[in-house]
Parts: sequence; C-alpha cells; structure tokens
Amino acid sequence: MKAYYYDDAEGDQRLDHDSGREVSTSYLTQLGVLYHRCPSVSAVDEIAEKRSYKNRDEITVSPDKMGAVYEEKVKMFFNEHLHEDEEIRYILDGNGFFDVRDPKDEWVRIRLEKDDLIILPSGIFHRFTTDSKNYIKAMRLFKDEPKWTPLNRAPDLENNPHRKSYLQNRASEAGMMT
Repeated sequence: MKAYYYDDAEGDQRLDHDSGREVSTSYLTQLGVLYHRCPSVSAVDEIAEKRSYKNRDEITVSPDKMGAVYEEKVKMFFNEHLHEDEEIRYILDGNGFFDVRDPKDEWVRIRLEKDDLIILPSGIFHRFTTDSKNYIKAMRLFKDEPKWTPLNRAPDLENNPHRKSYLQNRASEAGMMT
C-alpha cells in the first residue's frame, strides 16, 4: 500500500497521479480509513470475525471478465460517492486505487496491491479505479446482505445521516488528539 495526495493533473484516472506528497497510515486512520496487510485469507477471517462481517464475495474488474462494459464500469466506479455501510476490500490479485476526501476536500490516493485490505467508513466520499494494467481481483466483505449502492456526491448528501455521523466522528477524534 502506498498513500499520497492526488496530483489533479489531466490524464487517465488509472495513472498514478502521484503528487509526491506522501500520506501516512496514521493519517489514513484519522480519516477513518483502516489498512491491514493480510498475507493469508485466515488473517482476513480474523478481521471479519472481529468486525462481524458475515458475507463475502469476489469480483474481478478487467476487460477480460467484464467485456464491453469494462470502460463504462470503471468510469462509474470513479464517480465520487459514499456508501451507507463500510466498504471492505481485500485484494487477491492485481492493483487499483481508492481515492478518499480529506477534511480540506483534497483527494488522498491509496494504491492497493495483492494482500492489502482496506476498510472505508460509511459516509466518506471516495472513488475507485484500476491502475493502467486494467486488472484487479478483490474479495468484498459485508456485515449483512451485500449492499453497494453508491450515493453520488451532491449538496443534499451533506444531510445524509451516515455522512453526518462520519463528520461528527472525525471531529470528535480530532478533538481528542489536540
């Protein structure tokens, strides 16, 4: 895993877009983003048990698996959105990027590879894309039945209870650190 600020330069979303401004895992934790290196599925199973994840599936995002809809789906995943549940991904193969918004509304890019597990809190604005190799295979974990309905960013989404809770939790944790 490597985290850094997105450079906002023109160009394909699947390029690194590395600004050279690194971001630490402790800063990701302040954003509510949790990272684990899991060299085996048994390590994932331990996290799943501790966090009460009951369901899982696997997804492969690639032109070979998705065919003609691949480009459309990758562009859709890259629309800024939030979920009302945690988003948990364990990378089984390939590489990809999760971008998350920081308090200053800047993008933090998180490059994931095989054996990386990431947990995004409900209510955080984020987006996803493959890298330039156009291939990633991931395990998705869920607390209950799979839900992955994206709520695309819009002004009225600031009143969403999951968004409000996310912002309140971040403010509370920031207050405890000062």
